[in-house]
Amino acid sequence: MTKLFYYHRRDRLNNFGDALNPWLWHQLLPDFFDQDETTIFVGIGTLLNSLLPHRLPKANQVIIFSSGVGYEKPLSVIPASWKIYSVRGPLSAQSLGLPANLAVADGAILIKRLFKGTGNKTHRFGFIPHIHHATYADTTWQSICSDIGFKYIDPRDSVAQILSDIDHTQVLLAEAMHGAIAADALRVPWIPVHTSARILAFKWQDWCASMNVEYHPWYISPFLHAYPPVARGIRSSMRATRHWFNWLKQNPWNGLNYIGGDQESVTMQLIRIAQTAQPRLSDEQQLEQRITELEEKLHQLSNECGKPLG
Repeated sequence: MTKLFYYHRRDRLNNFGDALNPWLWHQLLPDFFDQDETTIFVGIGTLLNSLLPHRLPKANQVIIFSSGVGYEKPLSVIPASWKIYSVRGPLSAQSLGLPANLAVADGAILIKRLFKGTGNKTHRFGFIPHIHHATYADTTWQSICSDIGFKYIDPRDSVAQILSDIDHTQVLLAEAMHGAIAADALRVPWIPVHTSARILAFKWQDWCASMNVEYHPWYISPFLHAYPPVARGIRSSMRATRHWFNWLKQNPWNGLNYIGGDQESVTMQLIRIAQTAQPRLSDEQQLEQRITELEEKLHQLSNECGKPLG
């Protein structure tokens, strides 16, 4: 049998992208998992780095399925015990020296097969922040969204609640990448937003490349007062400078109006993005093709493990 591995935050808070793992894989691979740590399934998450082998000390075999590269130091060598069925996108494949046919997509797009929405739209816009920013500025973001009539979607809510909230939204402003992925799977147009330098562009670029969607994020002034320095990404001077530069490029004439990090300034910026940004949505045929490829990989995996899918 096989144990499901995914990232757990130190503060034990629920995080949508990570929580998708038990919700998704237990439905797609029924009776596949137990607590035997000698065989590990690594699914959704930016987990392919030098720390992963050390996080799986008892594993004799590791199954990699749709995971991504991005955080921490890169892997210098892929352990012989790893069987890679797919990775998040072409950037992950290139980073690991893998063949292009293993660059499929993030497994979260399989939401489309499991969640049936109502199609009833109750909000013109929704906003889902990154888990870090929801943790540090939850009250502020809720207040901002309430003031302007946006649906605030908390990435710490249950998977079912978040999917329902996205389904009821016409356009999603997403700082949480898996919020955007879920929106794309549910055919809800989305706009990528950065509110601090903590957001890792590489993983967004990786997934967007897999879906043949251009990645052009919109930036919020990097001085939101509700964020402590650690939440603004100030520890990474290069990323902080890049965030500031990109924000200035998008606000060449009226940047001074938004330079404050007070709630009113951030509210104005969020409204402007909603009114002027062009929402993204992958082509339906591209989405179906990627989902079919992942399903084929799942069948291959289950057959090789002696537990064919029905």
